[in-house]
Amino acid sequence: MPAQLPRNPPLSASGPRAPGQRADARHNRARLLQAAREAYALDGTDVSSSAIARRAGVGAATLYRHFPTRGSLIAAAFSEQLSQCVAALDEALQDDDPWHGLRSVLTKVCMMQAQDRGFSAAFLSQFPDAPDVHRERARAEAGLAQLVQRAKDTGQLRKDFDPSDVTLLLLANNGVVQESPAASMAASRRLLAYFLQSCLPTDGPPLPQPAPLRLDDLYKPPHRTG
Repeated sequence: MPAQLPRNPPLSASGPRAPGQRADARHNRARLLQAAREAYALDGTDVSSSAIARRAGVGAATLYRHFPTRGSLIAAAFSEQLSQCVAALDEALQDDDPWHGLRSVLTKVCMMQAQDRGFSAAFLSQFPDAPDVHRERARAEAGLAQLVQRAKDTGQLRKDFDPSDVTLLLLANNGVVQESPAASMAASRRLLAYFLQSCLPTDGPPLPQPAPLRLDDLYKPPHRTG
């Protein structure tokens, strides 16, 4: 049975909570996270912090007490999805069939992208004040590289496939997400099917050199206030 990657403590869906935090403060934090998830799902992560505070029915000062930066709010809002991605990868690494494991984890992550417009931006963005996100993403990259190599070693994956091609897929899948959830899911499934077919071993001409892509090199949130 393939070894599982060392697991960090799971991310909390609501982020760390201060000891002795009052019930009303916990309630406000939960409202802010719910409002953030709803807003990001509709409009992506460009929604301003002030708009999220209004959606949650609290003042901007309350938001900043819980989430001093925009990055900390985004990271907390999507920590549950990120943990689900890492869990899916751990499950794939335990699969005795590496090609089945790779297809399974890519299907799950692409589905999450299609269901939530904000997820992929959060998953691929850099948050200097969210070290847990960076650690989990580093584990994901290491696990994907291991899974890709296993699939190559068993002859199930084309030899010129590169782990960065997974990032390429996530970028492309993010680009087909539409306003309509049904259209997003249909486009995502078809794109993934094309991608997986192209991954099979072939005697055709080799691919161009892989792009120098990493999950943490793609998107950087703009510097902004409010």
